[in-house]
Amino acid sequence: MNQRQKTRLNVIETGVKMLDSSLVVGTWGNISARVPDEDLIAITPSGMNYDELVAEDIVLVDLEGNVVDGLRKPSIEVPMHVAIYQNRLDIQAICHTHSVFATAMAAARKPIPGAVEDLVQIVGGDVRVCEYALPGSKELGQNVIKALEGRHAVLLANHGMLGAGRDLNEALKICQVVEKAAQITIFAKVLGGVVELSQEDIDFMRDFYLNAYGQR
Repeated sequence: MNQRQKTRLNVIETGVKMLDSSLVVGTWGNISARVPDEDLIAITPSGMNYDELVAEDIVLVDLEGNVVDGLRKPSIEVPMHVAIYQNRLDIQAICHTHSVFATAMAAARKPIPGAVEDLVQIVGGDVRVCEYALPGSKELGQNVIKALEGRHAVLLANHGMLGAGRDLNEALKICQVVEKAAQITIFAKVLGGVVELSQEDIDFMRDFYLNAYGQR
């Protein structure tokens, strides 16, 4: 199996997991990943059910957003994905979700504070809200890049959230952790407010996640 086929199948597998985790409903949201050793991105097609996709449905585009391989129309958010990959060489995979609590924060245009340890470890700090722009627009991509600086997740104003990682597993995990942190933030506000972690502690935990966490 070549790298293109393997990446396509990994995108499909991630889509099913994303659906099973209730991070999306129906056909909304999108997923992409770099194809190893090629300047190509594998991205989900527009408006198709995640649990019905086959490898040939996943579209390959270049870093300018041009379709290189695939018969389907790619996600409307190709400009956003391409902009991130062009500007962040550390990012290898992206999951964009419309999960309930994160999207509630995005609709309120309120950032998720750096108050939960697993959030700051995997994201790098708080989760900012990017400025609003219409879905599918190049402007949205540029707004996302700004809000994603130094982070691995961003809230899309009035839209949803996006997690970007070193592989698809990490990108999906980021979305799951952000959704949990959004729910915790909303509950904490009911209890009287959120107490954020210090920048020193955030930096320590981020370094721990990158260099010591898990099996080495």
